[in-house]
Amino acid sequence: MSSGVGRWIVVATVLGSGMAAIDATVVGIALPSIGRQFHATFGVLQWMVTGYSLTLAALLLVGGTLGDRFGRRRVFSIGIVWFTLASAACALSPDPATLVATRVLQGIGAALLTPGSLAIIQASFDPADRARAIGAWSGLGGVAAAAGPLLGGYLIAAASWRWIFAINLPLGAAVLWLTSRHVPESRDPGADHRIDVPGAIAAVLALGGLVFGLIDGPTLGWSSPLVVSAITTGGVFVVILAVVERRSPSPMLPIAFFTIRQFTVTNAVTLLVYAGLSGMLFLLPTELQVVDHYTPLESGASLLPLTLVMLALSSRSGRLAATIGPRLQMAVGPVVVGAGLLLLARSTSDAAYVSGVLPGVVVLGLGLASTVAPLTATALGAIPVEHSGIASAFNNDVARLGGLLAVAVLPAAAGITGHSYLHSGEFAHGFRTALDVAAACCALGGLLAAAGISNAAALDTGTTVPSEVTYHCGLEATPLASSARAVRP
Repeated sequence: MSSGVGRWIVVATVLGSGMAAIDATVVGIALPSIGRQFHATFGVLQWMVTGYSLTLAALLLVGGTLGDRFGRRRVFSIGIVWFTLASAACALSPDPATLVATRVLQGIGAALLTPGSLAIIQASFDPADRARAIGAWSGLGGVAAAAGPLLGGYLIAAASWRWIFAINLPLGAAVLWLTSRHVPESRDPGADHRIDVPGAIAAVLALGGLVFGLIDGPTLGWSSPLVVSAITTGGVFVVILAVVERRSPSPMLPIAFFTIRQFTVTNAVTLLVYAGLSGMLFLLPTELQVVDHYTPLESGASLLPLTLVMLALSSRSGRLAATIGPRLQMAVGPVVVGAGLLLLARSTSDAAYVSGVLPGVVVLGLGLASTVAPLTATALGAIPVEHSGIASAFNNDVARLGGLLAVAVLPAAAGITGHSYLHSGEFAHGFRTALDVAAACCALGGLLAAAGISNAAALDTGTTVPSEVTYHCGLEATPLASSARAVRP
C-alpha cells in the first residue's frame, strides 16, 4: 500500500468497480424523471433496476471463474469495454423496453469487471497489507455507490437522465488505460479451463423466473398463469442449479466451500444487510422527490454525509477488524444500519433535511463503515488465495442477489404498485412499511454474525486442515525460492 504501484492498483480497481456500483444506485434518482417521460408504471421502473441486477447476479460467478482461469486483468478489461459500450446504448434508448434491454446488457459487463476488481486486490498485495487494501477498496467503493445519487441528481438537473449513462464513456476509457499501465496479471495456476455453461444458464433462468413473478405478480395477479409458471420455473431451476453445481467437473462455485462456516455465515450476513440497504437506496430517492418535493439534485445530495462517513472510517474499520477480529463489528454494524433505516422513516412526516433525513443518513453511514470492510475481508480470507476470484464473485453475487430480491419484493410487500409512486400519501405509507422490513433484515444479519462468525484465523474454520499446505504465488512471477513448490509444515 505504500508503493506507487500498490496505490495505482487500488485506484484502477476502485474506479472500475465504482462504475458498476454507481450504475446500481444512480438510476434510483432518475426513476421519477424516466417514468414521467415514458409514462411508465412502477413495475417497468423496477425492471430498469432489476434487469441490470439480474444478469449481474446470475453471471458474477462466471465472471470470477473466467478471471481465475484466463487472467483477472484480462477479464476485468473486457468487462470495462463491454460495460462502457452498453452504457452508451442505455443513453441512446428511445423507449422503456430498449432501456430495460440495454440495462440487461450492462449487467453482463458489470459481472465481468466486478469480481475481478477485488480478486486483483487479493492476489496483488502482500498479506500484511491485504486487509488495509481491501478496506480502502471497500470504503472507496462504498463512496462511489453513495456518490451515485449525488452525481445522478446533478446530471439530471444540468442536462438529462441520459447523462447518467453517458458519463461512463470517459470514465471507462480512463480505467482501461490505468489497468493496462499499472495492474499486474494474475490467475489460479491450477484452474480448469472449462466453463460451467449449464450452471450459468440455470442461474439466469432461476433468477429470471423468480424475479419476473415477484415483480409482475401484484399487477397481473398472483393466480395469473404467467406469474405462477414463472415462479414455478424459477424454483425448478434453483434445484437444477444445485444439482448441476454438485455434479459439474468445473463448477462456478465448489460446493465444498459451503462446509466452511466462516464463508457461509459471512455470505448469509451479506445477503441480509445488502437486501435492507438496496431496498432503501431504491425507494428513498423517489420518496424524497414525490413526498418531500426535493429536486433530483437535492435528493441525490441527501446521501452525501453517508459518503463522507464511509470515506473517513472504512479503511480504519478494516485495520481494526484485522487487529481484533471481525466478529464484533459484523455483529454491531448491521444493527446500527437497521437503526439508520428506521430513522429515515421520519422523512415521511418531516421534510426538513436536518431533522427528517440527516440523522438516519449519518447512523446508516456509521453502520456501513463498521460492517462493509470486515465483511468483505472475512468472506475472502476464508478461502485460499488462488480461489479469490470465485470467492470475490460469490460475495458480490450474494450482495447483488440481496438487492435484486429487495427491489422485487419490498414494493409489493409495502403496497407500492402501478402509478402509486406518483401519489405522495400512498407512497409514504408504503415507504414506512418497506423500511421496517429492511431494518429487520439488517438486525437479523447482526444476530447471525454474533452467533456464527469467528475471530480465529482464516484456516480455522471447522474443516480439516492438511498437515502440509502448498503455497502458491498469486502473481505470474519468478518464484522466490529455487523450487517452484514451497512446502512447509
